Amino acid sequence: MIEHDQEVNTETGELAESEMCPCPEGYPDWDGKIINLGGWCVHEMKIASFFHMPMAYDMYVSKQAANVQHLGLVEKWPGFLMTKTGMWGGRIMRLLEDSESPSRLVHYLSEPFFVQVKLHNGGVGTVPKAVHEMQIEMVERGQIPKDLYLAHLTCPLCEERKHGDKIMILRKFTANERITLRLEDERRREEKKAAKKSLKESGNKNTQTSV
Repeated sequence: MIEHDQEVNTETGELAESEMCPCPEGYPDWDGKIINLGGWCVHEMKIASFFHMPMAYDMYVSKQAANVQHLGLVEKWPGFLMTKTGMWGGRIMRLLEDSESPSRLVHYLSEPFFVQVKLHNGGVGTVPKAVHEMQIEMVERGQIPKDLYLAHLTCPLCEERKHGDKIMILRKFTANERITLRLEDERRREEKKAAKKSLKESGNKNTQTSV
């Protein structure tokens, strides 16, 4: 577990929870929204992973935090960290205020960079089910799921204070034009059927009234 500068509560003699973990105290209100991160300034660092399991994760997070501070960069939401893992490697990314830093780790995301967001109340073990449900909904909307990012908002040290485990799921996607058009056609057909049914029912009621 990463430790920041620790402060002791003078009344209880215990370490202040907010100073014992790297979790963000604030994060974006993106639950259920589609966000375009294209054009956002980020600090992005490669990490090691093995079959999607991050290796020495705390070390990389601490190293990135120190690098951001050393470069004098300002995070949009301090401690808000987007993590992507793969079979043999991954990345961690922090959203920054606009910067002209010469560091190769700082760059602007290309346009477009659409992500579907879901605030998941639960631990890592329950994330796969939530991701699967989210993916089905995205496909039904004509979206093609791509990279998956997770932002851990709590840890064992602060989850009770923050009312349970919270993980923000961010799924990058592209829109399939063919699927989007097909779904739009199906929606229009259903609307026409509903309109005809409503008109027919209205006509039947008028006939009964006149009789």
